[in-house]
Amino acid sequence: MTPEILAEISAARKKRMAVALITDMKTGAQQIVHPDDVRGHALSADLEKGFRFDKSAMVGDHFVAVYNPPLRLVIIGAVLIAQSVIPLAQACGFDVTVIDPRGAFATGARFPDVSLHADWPQDVLPKLGLDARTGFMALTHDPKIDDPALDLALKSHAFYIGALGSKKTQSARRERLSALGFDDVALSRVRGPIGLNIGAVGSAEIAVSIMAEMIKALRLGFE
Repeated sequence: MTPEILAEISAARKKRMAVALITDMKTGAQQIVHPDDVRGHALSADLEKGFRFDKSAMVGDHFVAVYNPPLRLVIIGAVLIAQSVIPLAQACGFDVTVIDPRGAFATGARFPDVSLHADWPQDVLPKLGLDARTGFMALTHDPKIDDPALDLALKSHAFYIGALGSKKTQSARRERLSALGFDDVALSRVRGPIGLNIGAVGSAEIAVSIMAEMIKALRLGFE
């Protein structure tokens, strides 16, 4: 690996940008490929699979090394379901951030070992950034907190956006977000009611359904 290639990979990681390094094992020639450059590439299918599944692999005479940014999960709402989601997310390799302006909820005692912000989402999210390796969940049930956060999430490249609430709650939420200028295509990104329908009962089972839906979005996408 040349110093120039190493510098490019390091710069990409600092910017949370995914890259793949293709090495011709016969000649030693190397090429860096970004996700936006995959289409039309001779190894497009293998590159897409590598980026999606975080897998480096030998492909014929080439070694494809995938450098994906670490996975992140941003949770809006320091609530009971968040407490159940967090250990599952951490076990799956996500760095977790919890945001809730309600200081009585957003305490270190209730949410240890995560990045915790007792602030309004619209004040925190622009600094964090929501990119293609970030999952997002709005769990407060409070439009004053969730809606501004969803507004920013829908303008981002977050790979998953979920929102807690019944079908009635989701319908009202869609109307409010539509009034902000989002069309049906954009609103379809919001998974709600959040989680796969597995008949979940209680916060622990709901957390399992949410994580399953988010992992599906990460690895397989949605139809």
